[in-house]
Amino acid sequence: MAGRTARVQDLLGLLHGLYPPDLAEEWDNVGLQVGDPGASVERLLVALDPSMAALTAAGEQGAQLLVTHHPLLFKPLRRLTPDDPVGRVIWQAVRGGVAIAAAHTNLDVAADGLNRWLAERLALSNAEPLQPVTGQLLKLAVFVPVAHAGAVAEALFAAGAGHIGGYDQCSFQTNGIGTFRPGPGTTPFIGAVGRREQTEEVRLETIVPQRRLSRVLEKMFKAHPYEEVAYDLVPLANQLPGVGLGRIGRLPETQALGEFAKRVKTALDCRSVRVVGPPERLIGKVAVCGGSGAGLIPEAKRQGADLLVTGDVKYHEARLAEELDLALLDAGHFATERLAVDELAARLGTEAAARGWRLDVLVHDGEHDPFLVR
Repeated sequence: MAGRTARVQDLLGLLHGLYPPDLAEEWDNVGLQVGDPGASVERLLVALDPSMAALTAAGEQGAQLLVTHHPLLFKPLRRLTPDDPVGRVIWQAVRGGVAIAAAHTNLDVAADGLNRWLAERLALSNAEPLQPVTGQLLKLAVFVPVAHAGAVAEALFAAGAGHIGGYDQCSFQTNGIGTFRPGPGTTPFIGAVGRREQTEEVRLETIVPQRRLSRVLEKMFKAHPYEEVAYDLVPLANQLPGVGLGRIGRLPETQALGEFAKRVKTALDCRSVRVVGPPERLIGKVAVCGGSGAGLIPEAKRQGADLLVTGDVKYHEARLAEELDLALLDAGHFATERLAVDELAARLGTEAAARGWRLDVLVHDGEHDPFLVR
């Protein structure tokens, strides 16, 4: 296989670019869990859980990196021994030279992440985030001499600014007159020390995710010709396009709840589902949330959903749905998240190939739902 060998830190950079860590919940622990960032990776294995079985499979298949959805480490360790399940995995991973990384709630809410894949698997159309993420965008406005506006704009776009939904390189430019007077000790690009200058400038505006701000500003300063760059940063309450927990969309045609439940079992390859609501009830608008999404019951109802598909529904949550006249379909934590393994592996493989990395991406196919139906 042609190409260069990637390192653990290269794969982490790829993973974080697709599923930024700042999208994760505060209680979560995503990213590198165990391993040397500088270690080479020619083969990685994707799994749902960082279990001993998954780690053993990684070793047997020659993988140097195990990427999982659920993190191995949630709480600080008091000790590290092979006598407890987490310690045993860490112990074996270090001894076997297998790094472990996780993409958890950041994968859940990503625009192209678990809940989008779940909505697609259930054939929902026009699916949008059920609980959008807000407050992580900034508007950047920088004042540039006309002749340099193009170069500065290109630098901003290359650093990650200017993305709005499926569009990139988005900006707005207005022409005006800038004035300034260089002080003692300055080396002005235009004008002379002690004399007020007036020049044609472009006000270049674009949008920047908070997580990319440092890099965007760094590239802006390098591309800008002025010694002192005038710019504004304005916090925005806008939603991040496509980013948020869960999804809500419509079925191609209304369907009885009982029939749709059969479709879900087939689509998610699960042996059974638990249903709240009469089988004959017609379902058209459907909300989904992989894993444990019963906390979204009120929001699903508020947005007019007929049904919420999720996992880990408790008794009192089911009663709440009944009171709100919202149907529920509990397909289990495992079934509503396991599809992410194949999807994530495919995405990592495509992105690695585009970067010219010599990398095999494998899927751990030995996982199963811990709950058995008798």
